[in-house]
Amino acid sequence: MSKRNSQAAKSAARERLRLERERQAKRDKVKRQVIVACSIVGVLAVAGGISYAVVQSNQPSKWEKAADAKVVAPANTSGKNGTTVTLGESKSDHVVHLYEDPRCPGCANFEQTIGEAVNKGMEDGTYKLSFTIGTFLDGNLGGEGSKNALSALGAALNVSPEAFIDYKTALYSSEYHPSESTDEFAKDDYLIEVANSVDSLKDNKEFQDALKKGTYDAWAMKMGDAFQKAEDVQSTPTVKINDKVIETPSTDADWQQALKDAGVTK
Repeated sequence: MSKRNSQAAKSAARERLRLERERQAKRDKVKRQVIVACSIVGVLAVAGGISYAVVQSNQPSKWEKAADAKVVAPANTSGKNGTTVTLGESKSDHVVHLYEDPRCPGCANFEQTIGEAVNKGMEDGTYKLSFTIGTFLDGNLGGEGSKNALSALGAALNVSPEAFIDYKTALYSSEYHPSESTDEFAKDDYLIEVANSVDSLKDNKEFQDALKKGTYDAWAMKMGDAFQKAEDVQSTPTVKINDKVIETPSTDADWQQALKDAGVTK
């Protein structure tokens, strides 16, 4: 090969190399632009997701909304916001007042041991039976089972006083009352399962609709507030006879003695 041909070949090679470099530079530029664009989209997506999460986290919960909602009080209630629940047709002035929380294990034990005797005194006309039900264990333990169960009790009370008593008994029973640390009562399906063990609530569409729609959620919040404001109530269960706190009885004999000491029975 001549020097001239060799020089031409080298020039051609250099030109091809230059053109290839230009093409590679263009490809690299396009690649960088794509990466930048994708990064921007990714950042915007993450920012959007964060913004959505922040907005959602700032939205009031179901129960926060209920606290500010208009109260629909169940039938068979009285007083401001329907938070007075006094049952029975006793002609006497004697009133037994129970302060309980649906998730409270002590309340479950109380109901399982002497609940029947307490209810019987109301049914026999010896005294009226009053209830103030709290939801403080939701705050102490986390969850919403106390509030949800209280709303369900409101739905039962709206059906009848008997349905309320029977449903409360079922909720506190050894069969259905969950461990304090669990939150089974937060589940509507579980509360309906318990209700189906009560004759007057079994497959009761009115009760189930009220529970699922949260008809008595606002009432439950107001009832919880009333519990918090109750005088001389530091724990659950608390029992008052004619507005005086008594030592919580643990047997039927203790209960009968407490009634005698309070002048309710002879």
